Amino acid sequence: MPVMRIHRVLSEIPAAAWDALHDGRNPFIAHGFLHGLDATGCLRDDWGWTPLHLGLWEGETLVAAAPGYLKTNSHGEFVFDHAWARAYAQHGLDYYPKWLCAAPYSPVTGPRLLARDEMAKRRLLEAITDFAGQSGLSSAHINFHGEADEALFGGDTQDERWLLREDIQYHWRNDAGWATFEDYLGAMDRKHRKNIRQERRKVHEAGISFRILHGDEAADDDLAAMHGFYLQTFADYGNSPALTLGFLRHLARTMPRQLVIVLAQREGAAIAGALCLRGGNTLYGRYWGAAELHPGLHFEACYYQGIDYCLREGLTRFEPGAQGRHKLARGFLPTLVRSRHHVVDPRFARALRDWCAQERREVRHHLQQLQAHSPFRDEAAA
Repeated sequence: MPVMRIHRVLSEIPAAAWDALHDGRNPFIAHGFLHGLDATGCLRDDWGWTPLHLGLWEGETLVAAAPGYLKTNSHGEFVFDHAWARAYAQHGLDYYPKWLCAAPYSPVTGPRLLARDEMAKRRLLEAITDFAGQSGLSSAHINFHGEADEALFGGDTQDERWLLREDIQYHWRNDAGWATFEDYLGAMDRKHRKNIRQERRKVHEAGISFRILHGDEAADDDLAAMHGFYLQTFADYGNSPALTLGFLRHLARTMPRQLVIVLAQREGAAIAGALCLRGGNTLYGRYWGAAELHPGLHFEACYYQGIDYCLREGLTRFEPGAQGRHKLARGFLPTLVRSRHHVVDPRFARALRDWCAQERREVRHHLQQLQAHSPFRDEAAA
């Protein structure tokens, strides 16, 4: 039987052993990405992120693993459970620490239970359940797991051990086989097509041009500029930035063709940027920032340049990040995303089961409302 080991730094696990457990199509669970966060100062105990990865080993062979973190708050997760923490506090109990299986700061659907085969994956899930109970934790959480893992939890049926939560993101999909941006616009109704063209024209008339760079094409000045724009956005909102310039340099070195940076230029100087990662058939938009604000610049840098990139590169999906109903009018359609939650205390588990069921009904109703406002013509959507 495999033996579970706790790894407090990912460097304890060889990159080749970790990456042999997934197909490499999702960059956020790659050893290079996760180890980079830890090694370059992006994860801090005082911010509530303590690495606690779980591995199942048969001798010296890693057969399954889960990227995990001991959490003392719920920041940077994008699955909001503050109400759960308050309920625990009202009963004189501690909700934190909890254990989270996720890609930090990344609300991106993808593999979470990494394994050589289905049996190892099931054993890993059982090990996580046992670990939460034996460690005195309130709960274990698996955020933004892929559809392939749904069967492990019972699919759409409610497994009382792993409560199901759903939310909505907005994703671009090229199911129609568009070859150009004009093909894409041609599938939209006249109003939305006109609005997008106007937004793009305003950016062009402002004298703004764009460079798209992969990690191995970006000079250090380009990486520093992108990081500066990222810092500016966090300063504007009064939040603490987690990603360091060292992390961007790490990605450029270790994941050179998966790092994609969109830089906006005016009069020869970079004025804005969008940071993306590229997967097997998907572009993932993560962060943006600007030193100058111009009408339409945000939409161009974060959405339209990414769509153009996908069309040129043959990518069929573009996930520009969490939330943002304004994305719908620009062709990003509402899409369900999921998370699973194991609550150790059976009393809270029973109460939260009903809470989750009600939340899912509300999310599904909202999804239907959003789908009625698609910018695409009916015949194009069909």
